[in-house]
Amino acid sequence: MSRAPIRRAQLVTPFGVGAMTVAPDGTSLIAAGLDHWFEASDGDTDSQRVDKEEFKLDEWRLQQALGVTHLRLPPDYRARWPGDPVTNTGLTVPYLRFPRWHFCYRCHLLVELPLTVRGRVRCPECAGKDRWSRLAQVPFVAMCDFGHVQDFPWREWVHRSATPACDAPLRLIATGSATLSGQLVKCDCGNVKPRNLAGITEAQPDGSRSFLSDNLDDSGVPYLCSGRTPWHGFDAPGACGRPLRGSLRSASNVYFALIRSSVYLPRSSADAPSALVGLLEQPPLSTVISLLRDVPASLTPEMLRGLQRELLQEYSDHQLQAALNLVTGGFPVSSDGASGVEDDDQETAFRRPEFAVLRNTRDDDQLAIREVSIDSYSDSVRSTLSRVMLVDKLRETRALFGFNRVFPEGDDSLAHRKALLWRTPPPYKESWLPAYTVFGEGIFLELREDRLHDWESRTDVQRRVAPLISRYQQIQEIRRLRDRPISPRFILIHTLAHLLMNRLTFECGYSSAALRERIYASVNPLAPMAAVLIYTAAGDSEGTMGGLVRMGKPDHFGATLERAINDGAWCSADPVCMEAGERGGQGPDSCNLAACHNCGLVPETACEEFNRFLDRALVVGSLVDPSLGFFGEGSFVSNLQSV
Repeated sequence: MSRAPIRRAQLVTPFGVGAMTVAPDGTSLIAAGLDHWFEASDGDTDSQRVDKEEFKLDEWRLQQALGVTHLRLPPDYRARWPGDPVTNTGLTVPYLRFPRWHFCYRCHLLVELPLTVRGRVRCPECAGKDRWSRLAQVPFVAMCDFGHVQDFPWREWVHRSATPACDAPLRLIATGSATLSGQLVKCDCGNVKPRNLAGITEAQPDGSRSFLSDNLDDSGVPYLCSGRTPWHGFDAPGACGRPLRGSLRSASNVYFALIRSSVYLPRSSADAPSALVGLLEQPPLSTVISLLRDVPASLTPEMLRGLQRELLQEYSDHQLQAALNLVTGGFPVSSDGASGVEDDDQETAFRRPEFAVLRNTRDDDQLAIREVSIDSYSDSVRSTLSRVMLVDKLRETRALFGFNRVFPEGDDSLAHRKALLWRTPPPYKESWLPAYTVFGEGIFLELREDRLHDWESRTDVQRRVAPLISRYQQIQEIRRLRDRPISPRFILIHTLAHLLMNRLTFECGYSSAALRERIYASVNPLAPMAAVLIYTAAGDSEGTMGGLVRMGKPDHFGATLERAINDGAWCSADPVCMEAGERGGQGPDSCNLAACHNCGLVPETACEEFNRFLDRALVVGSLVDPSLGFFGEGSFVSNLQSV
């Protein structure tokens, strides 16, 4: 039996539903759909053994955005002993064997096995000749940009027909070449010539056509995707019709997890304190409320007091009823949040309430924010920043709502993406998605809007970013990237965040992958945003140890910011790095100007934009014009002026 230990967070990304991973024994497995995630390893779903309430998470903003009633932590495995009545023991996440096609290193025989086969399998042909040889899974699969994946069509490929009548044994022979042309597929029938795999991964940049679909069948009829979903436990064809392309099963574009994250904002109203709402959102009261949600008449302040009188004694019945209405009656925006702003894109609208809350002090169990007077900081900080908030504790929830193949983004609907996770999607009242939470700390920085507005209105600044915006628009349709606003302030804030994260790894000892960014940018004149949250988070419920918050205090932050800006003033690859933006760009999709691995890039897990939309020149100025940068004057660029 193949078993692979996987952390709970990895079951959300990168090894969530539909993703392939390799077990320690070398077996390639694909994560099954959510239908059977909370079943014991022996298939028992007895409610006495499985208590799903234990895994529920409450993140009201994500639940509203993703259209589900709740989120769940992936199950963790706990050993079960005979006669042990403890619930939630023996829970495992099911995986299936994929690809199904295997080959023998000795005789090169191709063998198709069921998805449910466990353990290692001997080659039947070698076994008949008294030779010991085990089958290995083929390294190739076929996929489409609609999310489907299937075994490579070996028999169809070698016979050049979508409906071959031959059922003779097939063989996969490696000739020693390092390219796909060195992989030959041969049929023992002898009626067709062996065919190599050259070109099977090629396709039009926009995915409208592929070499495999256009060249498999000699009749000229395209061989299209049949809509197979092996992660749901069956490999029957469905409905699709998209071009099919071959791929190595370990290729990076076989699976892109779609993750939505949210900083937890406590719900509150004039009558319901956020602390009381928090009590109702956590066990044991959350369990009772969840069970009786469909019987609203039974959910009364008196009933809750009977269960937890000491816990609720400081609150009045009126407050209890208001808190119950918040928890059970939908997803209202917090009183500290912000209402929607016209012309906001989806992500900007989702982040506005976070921006509004992070700008103010709070003292809740899962969100603690302190403000330090900007007058306490150095002149260089006061001249560029309007607000510094120390976030002593925050909770971030990251939820998986689907996945893509071929392209990292797409225009598919949310309903389609969620449907890929289920063989039989549940009704809304039972809908859920896998998620996990991390707790941490951070520094929230907001730039001065008056200076920023004057700076981004300059002609030279607009001229600097115009080629980057143009390049993104060119690849947007080809790679199906989402339509999004890209402004000078966004690039400035994003680059500043990277420079600060790179500097903080030296100042407070965090690894380069431990820090993350969360950008708040909008050029809407009625509700502008220009801020960034730099934070670190861990799975422990107590969060981290305060080192990052300490760096945000006046006696440390001014010097740290100045060092970060000065670090960005000169790159070891300059002048090439600084001039690259004027000569076609650099980095992913050529969507960076002056930013490379020597200066402005961070680990991709730390960056929201996969290291795109960066330019040091907007921060510190160019070699020719230091005044181009927002921080291009004063002590920030002493290194640049001395070059």
